[in-house]
Amino acid sequence: MKNRIKRSALGIGAAIVFIGSTLVFSEPGSDSDPLVSMSYVNNKVEQLREYIDAKVGNANGGNAAVANELEVIELDVGQFLIGKAGTEIILRGGKAVPHGVEMDKGLVDVTSGKDLDNGNELLPYNHLIMVPRDDGRGAYAISNSIFMVRGAYEIR
Repeated sequence: MKNRIKRSALGIGAAIVFIGSTLVFSEPGSDSDPLVSMSYVNNKVEQLREYIDAKVGNANGGNAAVANELEVIELDVGQFLIGKAGTEIILRGGKAVPHGVEMDKGLVDVTSGKDLDNGNELLPYNHLIMVPRDDGRGAYAISNSIFMVRGAYEIR
């Protein structure tokens, strides 16, 4: 009986030594046990942020800030503010009329919920105006005007 207890204790001890040695000598950071440092994670997050910023910048014509910021634009008499599709315009001062294509309404007055005809009425002050298509629509300044613009645009 004592012999049997000794054999059992020896077997259990050998199993503990074997399991302990595999845990002690296993290599951290292997495929089965990945281990990363905080600097590695921060580096990967920064690479992902740069990738997303580059993609957003390409979608907005190379300017990543265009999508989120309102930019103050001043137009002289006779200048056009031409917006791309989805550009938002707010007239803050001066006088301007919608400029668009002949076959369709010009701009969308989101604040009042109506279409603004091509050159037939003044743009209202402090109304959110949206350019629905990328086909040369925008505003024509009939006096020196100040606009707030969000989105891609050009001045002619």
